[in-house]
Amino acid sequence: MTAETQLPQATGSCCSPSGACHDGADAGQGGVTAVYQVTGMTCGHCEGAVSEEISGIEGVTSVKAVASTGQVTVVSRAALDEEAVRAAVDEAGYELAGRA
Repeated sequence: MTAETQLPQATGSCCSPSGACHDGADAGQGGVTAVYQVTGMTCGHCEGAVSEEISGIEGVTSVKAVASTGQVTVVSRAALDEEAVRAAVDEAGYELAGRA
């Protein structure tokens, strides 16, 4: 099970109409995609908690957390400060291991 939070976007999307993601960038907004490794997620509730906290970071346009892999994909308007991501993951009760 995965949890995905989509925040309103002014224009465009990180994915094409077919659902295939572009090469790590939101073409419509010039966004940035980063994949983080988070430890401790075991279920959909965990995914939702992590997604909700990261979604609160200024500039984040979408978050997809996958408990089975521990990976969290974040799309934002600009590169994020890793310490802000770490603080959000910590607030959710999990640990950021770093970039995946």
